[in-house]
Amino acid sequence: MHPARYNVIWTTPSADATGSLPAGNGDLALNAWLEPSGDVCLLLAKSDAWGEYARLLKVGRLRLTFRPNPLLREPVRCRQELRLHRGEIRYDFGAEATELTLRIWVDAHHPVIRVEVDSEEPVEVTVALDLWRTAPRELRKDEMHSAFGWMEAPHPLTVPADTVVDHGPERLAWYHRNEHSHWRENLALQGLADAAERHADPLLYRTFGGVIAAAGLTRRDPATLHTPTPIRHTVIAILLHTAQSATPAAWLQDADRQLTALLQAPLDAERQAHREWWAAFWSRSWIAPADPAIGQGYALQRYLSACAGRGRYPIKFNGSLFTVDMEGKDPDYRRWGGPYWWQNTRLPYGAMLMAGDFDLMPPLFRMYHEALPLARERTQAHFQHEGVYFPETMEFWGTWTNHCWGWQRDGEEPGIAANRYIRREWQGGLELVALMLDYFAYARDGAFLQRILLPFAHEILAFYDRHYPRDPQGRLHLAPAQVLETWWLAENPTPEIAGLHAVLDRLLALDPELVTPGQRHLWQQLRGQLPPLPIGDRGGHRVILPALRFSEQKNIENGELYPVYPYALYGVGKPDLELARETYAQRTVKKNGGWHQDAIDAALLGLTDEAARLVHELFSTQHAGSRFPAFWGPNYDWIPDQDHGSVAMLALQRMLLQVDGERLLLFPAWPKAWDVEFRLHAPGGTTVEAKLQDGQLRQLRIAPRVRWAKVEILSDIDSATLVD
Repeated sequence: MHPARYNVIWTTPSADATGSLPAGNGDLALNAWLEPSGDVCLLLAKSDAWGEYARLLKVGRLRLTFRPNPLLREPVRCRQELRLHRGEIRYDFGAEATELTLRIWVDAHHPVIRVEVDSEEPVEVTVALDLWRTAPRELRKDEMHSAFGWMEAPHPLTVPADTVVDHGPERLAWYHRNEHSHWRENLALQGLADAAERHADPLLYRTFGGVIAAAGLTRRDPATLHTPTPIRHTVIAILLHTAQSATPAAWLQDADRQLTALLQAPLDAERQAHREWWAAFWSRSWIAPADPAIGQGYALQRYLSACAGRGRYPIKFNGSLFTVDMEGKDPDYRRWGGPYWWQNTRLPYGAMLMAGDFDLMPPLFRMYHEALPLARERTQAHFQHEGVYFPETMEFWGTWTNHCWGWQRDGEEPGIAANRYIRREWQGGLELVALMLDYFAYARDGAFLQRILLPFAHEILAFYDRHYPRDPQGRLHLAPAQVLETWWLAENPTPEIAGLHAVLDRLLALDPELVTPGQRHLWQQLRGQLPPLPIGDRGGHRVILPALRFSEQKNIENGELYPVYPYALYGVGKPDLELARETYAQRTVKKNGGWHQDAIDAALLGLTDEAARLVHELFSTQHAGSRFPAFWGPNYDWIPDQDHGSVAMLALQRMLLQVDGERLLLFPAWPKAWDVEFRLHAPGGTTVEAKLQDGQLRQLRIAPRVRWAKVEILSDIDSATLVD
């Protein structure tokens, strides 16, 4: 499958940033758009550009101007194209004899953006900083939501101005620097003031910005590069850099050194290496159904994850690196702010497994692994026992947000957050262990198992072992508890019970040589004390319940279906499928869009028509205010909503392929009438490649070949002509 079939092409300019095209290398990213004026604008982002209040800020904005203006030449040609196969954005505009071409790409291997300019006739080129943080400014009213963790703070939240550097004759430079930090305030509020002496402040003196150079351009003023004489060709190099430097001068020296080294490398070789990375990315997996909306939606969401998924920190669910000026807000704004909300953060990562995008997953694991030491201290301080839990809403260093913890703690239960939606919503640690186990099964990364997975799993399971009492039968009794954010009062919530069963069974199935006797003893002991999943009656039907006891519904999640996804205790080819299907039919909330996982559940339960309807609806739903077709949302979050497209990806994958132990289940929820070609990954280094056309399976390749014996085709698709 050639990804160029899903390129995004526009033949008119865009009104503003809402008509932008995205690009990125996993750490650096940009939104680019051609305005009716003929200017090309670049909105720049980086995955570690954390501001004073742990908001993930934009790095800056550039405006590229060309004179004479190509859009004023007749007959005008105007073409904006996102070229997926090359990981670049291309602009062709102007009359044929004077056409101007730009190729914009974020180097797949280096922290630099290249803008290659080629013109049929000489043009003047101007590169200007177009910053908006030009003076200190206090966040006010609904804009405070972009600093969610600090809402209702007892002091003003002031965003400092960026600094433009007076920087030599041939370069532009600017930065944003955190001269103050409220990290210590965050720890002190949660009773962890002493821990601040043992851990480094991740915000103080964090400095992020850029340095720009281009052949043939010189500095006209501190914020502008310009061609003294018209030129036909140049390459604008934009290096973005983040560091917690002792001084701004040290940051600038380091950024300059990096840019100088990159400018000395042969451009042709760098461009070729960049294109080879994207070619390898697209060749490792694909889904290309006959329906172009579904095919393009899948490809574009996967592309967005690749553009933002290889940086220092995980993908932000609420806009990723692609927020823009919208609805009267500046591009730093995102609803729900800078914290990581587990229920939202997880969804892009689940879709990476079958796509084979294992290189995009470590930032998620790294963030939680690095937060373990502080999390141990928090658990000990709050509950006086061993083990670790992670809050649903977490600052990237591992603490509760101040807003959720509660600025005023009078009358609050010790160790428990004030926010009742998430005060005991701790099951994310179990789900993360399950995802780590999936990553190990797919990527076969032994070093990851020993260095991250096993220590992390031990801490999470130790928390459940120490924190909860046993009932008279000696079984673990999870109370007081809650079911996700939905049922505020619960005993033995189903997500936790399902998660404990799933991860303990899988950990105990590991080769005993890979684990310590102490780890295995804890797992065996805890496994023997687990209560069963709550099963009961709903509307006269036998179903899985959200918990053994539950009340006070406040949100709209289906905890009763967590045994289907993410914990895979029920599904096609597994026992008691009808129980799970009836649970789906009687589920508390029936919704599609955003983070709702109905489409995933339908696919995993083999409900073909339902899954097809929901997936088509997801991929066909676009944000009316954005021109790019995969800028979904805002739904419950912000634009582009990374949950919406990721749910659709997950469901589409599982309509085609499911895994049950060693079994490879093909087409478990795929409409026979939908033609498709796909290549997906399965555990153990397995790939499955197939072509379905006119209800017949025309092609099936399984690697390694020994896995052929485990293939089961779960539909009436004609596969009689296939041979091993």
